[in-house]
Amino acid sequence: MMRLDKYLKVSRLIKRRTVAKEIADKGRISINGKVAKSSTDVKIGDELTLLFGNKTLVVKVTDMRETTKKDEAENMYEVVSDTNK
Repeated sequence: MMRLDKYLKVSRLIKRRTVAKEIADKGRISINGKVAKSSTDVKIGDELTLLFGNKTLVVKVTDMRETTKKDEAENMYEVVSDTNK
């Protein structure tokens, strides 16, 4: 398991941990349908929904790593849907 803000940074879904924390604490990220805080634990199999302004990204967690290289970061999740409103 890993904190939500750290997972978002390591997987490069969000570039900075501080930004990930801010977005999560504003209630714009949910795990398996429940609004999550930055300290919420993420585990393999969880489905994350991220709201970026008018874009909604839904990803499924497929891997956990403490660190990762840029080209391997995409292997940590699988995009379920990516919609613009």
